[in-house]
Amino acid sequence: MPTRILVIEDNPANMELMTYLLKAHGYALLTATDGESGLAVATEELPELIICDVHLPQLDGYGVVRVLKRTPALSGIPAIAVTALAMVGDREKLIEAGFDGYLSKPIEPETFISEIERFLPEIARFPQRTVEPGAGRTTR
Repeated sequence: MPTRILVIEDNPANMELMTYLLKAHGYALLTATDGESGLAVATEELPELIICDVHLPQLDGYGVVRVLKRTPALSGIPAIAVTALAMVGDREKLIEAGFDGYLSKPIEPETFISEIERFLPEIARFPQRTVEPGAGRTTR
């Protein structure tokens, strides 16, 4: 079963880029365009990773991560903030709020996948790669 990643993003261009890159690398995508629906999807689907914009309608990213980290079934899911915030101290503020990591906008397609894969357990990385039957076996 492919690794499921939830992307919570209200900007259509950013959502399109992230989902394109993740699908191209074999990840199963779940999406939401506001914080409240993102929490509903997370609760129902229990993805392996959540990528969340900070400035969202309904409930912002800070509210999303606060609920995630207080909910036992969701608290172990890594949550990465994706935001254009770039002021001194913003990264620390996001980590203190409960995010496990931070990526700045604009998204860099060349590094996006490797950056988010740092937050996945090794077994959940590289879902597009499969081992051929018999690979790695030795015979005498």
